[in-house]
Amino acid sequence: MKLVDTDLPGCVVIEPEVFGDARGFVFEAFNRDKLAAHGLSPTFVQANVSASTRGVLRGLHYQWPNPQGKYVSVLEGEVWDVAVDIRRGSPHFGRWTAVLLSAENRRHLWIPEGFAHGFVVLSERALFHYLCTATYDPAADAGIRWNDADLAIDWPVTAPQLSPKDAKAPFLADLAPERLPTFAA
Repeated sequence: MKLVDTDLPGCVVIEPEVFGDARGFVFEAFNRDKLAAHGLSPTFVQANVSASTRGVLRGLHYQWPNPQGKYVSVLEGEVWDVAVDIRRGSPHFGRWTAVLLSAENRRHLWIPEGFAHGFVVLSERALFHYLCTATYDPAADAGIRWNDADLAIDWPVTAPQLSPKDAKAPFLADLAPERLPTFAA
């Protein structure tokens, strides 16, 4: 298992070592000790799976209060996955990073608490897996508009399929400060 820092501190790409033969393959998708050696120590309390078709964009989602860290991967298909630092006071506030996740490259992405997350499906279909550090809390459910000009995310789509909730999500600048996490140095 190889851990690779992204250009956004805290977000880490996990590249598993894959062992395969004529029967198929096996790889270690999660190892607490190897993540801890990299300074990460998430405790997961919920697992989610979503299925989507080409052009579906989910996000940018976060929870506040009761934030969720997410360890995400793709079981089938391919997505362009995005994490945005939305912690007030962070030196990286409003910056984003993106990673191509697919069943073929078997990469995972760790998205820390205090970050917004979204992805768009690039394949005909994608099966997306999330491990979360907090359970879903409808009262804390929040989002940011996917095409917020201040974020300038370089999405590989121009007219994605959105849920009604995501289509009307607020822009980051329009969120009240108490609806955003705070950076803890």
